[in-house]
Amino acid sequence: MAGVNKALLHVGQEPIIERVRNVVAKALPKTILITNSPDDFAFLGLPMFPDIIPNAGSLGGLYTGLYHCQTQFGFLVACDMPFLNPLIIQGMTDLVDDYDVVIPCIDSRLEPLHAIYSKTCIPFVQDLLRQGNLRILDLYDLVKVRRVTEEFLKRFDPEFQFAMNVNSPADLKKAVRIAAARNGMARLPDGA
Repeated sequence: MAGVNKALLHVGQEPIIERVRNVVAKALPKTILITNSPDDFAFLGLPMFPDIIPNAGSLGGLYTGLYHCQTQFGFLVACDMPFLNPLIIQGMTDLVDDYDVVIPCIDSRLEPLHAIYSKTCIPFVQDLLRQGNLRILDLYDLVKVRRVTEEFLKRFDPEFQFAMNVNSPADLKKAVRIAAARNGMARLPDGA
């Protein structure tokens, strides 16, 4: 997105990050935001924490989130997912049992930035970070993972829109169209 802060792009009437915050707040009792630019997100009214290890990507964000999480499990979600579904998030919490990670699997592809992680993952994440390995997917070889099936997910979101993220202008245009259709708007705003 050419350096644009994707979280602040508007889909519908609000920035994506506000949509994320609102859905997560419906599904879970507490929300924190991991950001290195807290001034950009002050309007959300959330507790914010900077990366403990700068420039460590989503694995570093996971580490920071789990470190500051006040419960045994935390739900990690990307800031650019405009169509989260609170029923999926709540349903995933019911699948935790004795797993370290509960993660959607769509078309044999895992969704690491829409997953529940246990604090038991912290030492494994630290080891990966010490090795300079920032691949969050490599964590799954080290911990007990429950893959959430497509059948489970389809009950709440048959088109898997919850997993959509905005990585390009084409993605943003598609997200605006989906939001407009969901809101029953007769026509898209100019330029969409």
